[in-house]
Amino acid sequence: MQEVNYETAGKIGILPEELDAIKHILGRLPNFTELNIYSAMWSEHASYKNSIKWIKTLPRKGAHILAEAGSENAGLVDLGDGLACAFKIESHNHPCAVEPYQGAATGVGGINRDIFTMGARPLAQLNSLRFGNPNEAHNKRLIRGVVKGIGDYGNCFGVPVVGGEVSFDDCYTINPLVNAMSVGLVETGKTISATAKGAGNPVYIVGSRTGKDGIHGTTFASADITEDSAADIPSIQVGDPFMEKLLLEASLELRDSGALVGMQDMGAAGIICSTSEMSERGGCGMRIDLSKVPLRQKNMEAWEILLSESQERMLATVEKGKESVVEAIFDKWDLACAIIGEVIEEDRLLFYFKDEKLADVPASSLALGGGAPQYDREYREPAYLAEHNAFSIDSIPEPENLKDIAVFLAGHPNIASKRWVYEQYDSMVRTVNMSTNFPSDAAVVSIKGTKKALVLTVDCNSRYVKANPKVGAMIAVAEAARNVVCTGGEPCGITNCLNFGNPYNPEIYWQFVKAVEGMGEACNKFGTPVTGGNVSFYNQSEIGGKTEAVFPTPTIGMLGLLADKKRQTSLAFRNKGDMIYLIGRSRNDISSSEYLYSRLNVKASPAPYFDLDEEYETQRLMKALIVANLVQSAHDVSDGGLFVTLLESAMPGGFGFDITSDAEIRTDAFLFGESQSRIVVSVSPSKDAAFIDFAGKYKAPVSTLGHVTKSEIRIDDSSFGFISDFKKRYDTALEIIMNQE
Repeated sequence: MQEVNYETAGKIGILPEELDAIKHILGRLPNFTELNIYSAMWSEHASYKNSIKWIKTLPRKGAHILAEAGSENAGLVDLGDGLACAFKIESHNHPCAVEPYQGAATGVGGINRDIFTMGARPLAQLNSLRFGNPNEAHNKRLIRGVVKGIGDYGNCFGVPVVGGEVSFDDCYTINPLVNAMSVGLVETGKTISATAKGAGNPVYIVGSRTGKDGIHGTTFASADITEDSAADIPSIQVGDPFMEKLLLEASLELRDSGALVGMQDMGAAGIICSTSEMSERGGCGMRIDLSKVPLRQKNMEAWEILLSESQERMLATVEKGKESVVEAIFDKWDLACAIIGEVIEEDRLLFYFKDEKLADVPASSLALGGGAPQYDREYREPAYLAEHNAFSIDSIPEPENLKDIAVFLAGHPNIASKRWVYEQYDSMVRTVNMSTNFPSDAAVVSIKGTKKALVLTVDCNSRYVKANPKVGAMIAVAEAARNVVCTGGEPCGITNCLNFGNPYNPEIYWQFVKAVEGMGEACNKFGTPVTGGNVSFYNQSEIGGKTEAVFPTPTIGMLGLLADKKRQTSLAFRNKGDMIYLIGRSRNDISSSEYLYSRLNVKASPAPYFDLDEEYETQRLMKALIVANLVQSAHDVSDGGLFVTLLESAMPGGFGFDITSDAEIRTDAFLFGESQSRIVVSVSPSKDAAFIDFAGKYKAPVSTLGHVTKSEIRIDDSSFGFISDFKKRYDTALEIIMNQE
């Protein structure tokens, strides 16, 4: 056993002042096992010690919220009719940087366990993926590994991937972002709590046997990616989706057995995390014998058993006297099931290996929101913003080659179809996906046996957030809500995955603080409380002595409810001759657009124009138009600007469009600018007058763009060609890149 001192503590992520705090809590110097316990539980990944004070400022309460952020394994929203929806998004960034296949696979497995540990059956998955330039061999390897890992695990587990986003930028070259979201349904009276209570109640570990994979995974997730990170591959967990499928069914059967008190997924930090968090929630403790844990590797040391992050495992507390009920269920599903301890009244976690006591620590001293440290970090506005804010559109000559720009954007990896990715996922298993043949701005998932459906999306443009973290985060929430509204849904709540660099860098921490502020303002405006998620710091790379953080990326996963499936609204144009209108106002603005950033290679500019009140009014009108059945299609203006929005609406049906630009706005800004709060709708000629009269009663401006054509694209009486040519480029651009060696 190693000697405990400041040096050994520092090697596993414990700061000198934290070792002093641990000595104060215990009244003595911790032993090596206890030091590892605090290292895992006080890591940023587990304790949010550098973020929790700001996270607590986000709105958490809402009329339909059944489980507030942090109180359970996932957020829980009341859908009515005796049903609730559990949903959550989490990151698996660092594991994917060093072992993309297993990193992505276990990320999917972990987030699904968070859902069914709530007693909910997972119904749908989404993901948000960010990589470096896909033309580079290293990034191709990461992309292929991550996509295959997500696809193989999710397809075998049997839950459809119904939506997501994929984007590329050089800042993600070494440190990709892999954020996975899962959504499930549960009857409101059948939810499971991640709580331990009842002195004497047995504590079970169920599911897979424990091995050495994932030891100190939380510590690994709370450190920079370096040239030596490949040596940390033993910290990457290994997933087994077939085992997880069995565990899902056994867990739901256990839920209905009457024997269960509480249950928690055994993910980050393994046994120590589950025992401490369940105990802290229940105001109790546990006595655990690690020699009782079923193992799949020989010669594991006790502290390795305690910290292993082997996948497909749960910790469950059950009513004493009902052990035979529990064991019969897990025997039926051929899963390991063992009593490893019992609940005790005292606020202590006592870990033994046979008769030897290895650790004795207060449960409350370990848990997020309890005794784990909470820090106020220094922050200051980054110096780079001066260059961004100095940008003027007048410095960019008006282009003459508008068609060339349109063709470029249609084939840019950030804009073009991601079918190379999503065709590797099973999107139709369970037959609940309503978006496959009826494309919408957000995914639509049927709630069978009702007229309702879930509306789901993940959104964030990290370019905007880097340019203005507060406004960029507001836009991420607003765009998510806009996508839900354009689909016919009502936004209900969000889960978030906050991906940033090193919090000890004051400029990085400023990005984080401002993004949280912006997110909170937008969530309050749209009535979408934050139900949970995670913070992922240290997303930066140290290669060759140079450190570069990823763009600040607060990914928003939003849940909406479609009250009547008949109101699902597609983004696709429906008929030749339908009128095309723009809700919202275009502006002389190309800031942070894909056009400016990628085509013109101007990397520094402000976030695009955004006004929260204007956004609210645009969405208010859109919701009313759908209820009144006055639009044929609706598609929000986002990446690539108005032209790309029109293109995406035209391609599904093979239509074209004929529009006229606004004479008061530069044509490049009109077509390719990304100013916010705009939606393109198509309207049947028979409803045109009613549409105009109805829209006139609302504050959001509405302007005529043109009409749907048979197949040609015309702008200001100039032909841009035919939709088939653009569609071919749009559909094949990414797969051409990925199929090249």
